Amino acid sequence: MTAEALSKVIVKGMEEKKASEILVLDLRKIKNAVTEFFVICSGNSDTQLEAISKSIEDEVHKSGEKPAWRVEGKANGEWVLMDFVNVVVHIFLKDKREYYGLEELWGDAKTTLIN
Repeated sequence: MTAEALSKVIVKGMEEKKASEILVLDLRKIKNAVTEFFVICSGNSDTQLEAISKSIEDEVHKSGEKPAWRVEGKANGEWVLMDFVNVVVHIFLKDKREYYGLEELWGDAKTTLIN
């Protein structure tokens, strides 16, 4: 599966649990980018962040893709990072997303706002 197709599966998992402000950043034309896509979303609570990450895992599994290579941040419940190598997922509490401002750091990327 291509990274672009995987990012769409990930977005579906986010939408299943009512993630907000879903944003897909296409980094393929950015020199020295660490991955091909970032998919970023927000949740309202640590419980919702956990549900979103689980939904992503379920959708990726159903698609036949391998699970995330690495998952970080589930214990703190403020920012969950899921690394699928060619796609990196960031699930934030809203205030943490604003604080870290990943969208601004990758301002050269092509962005697609899902909701």
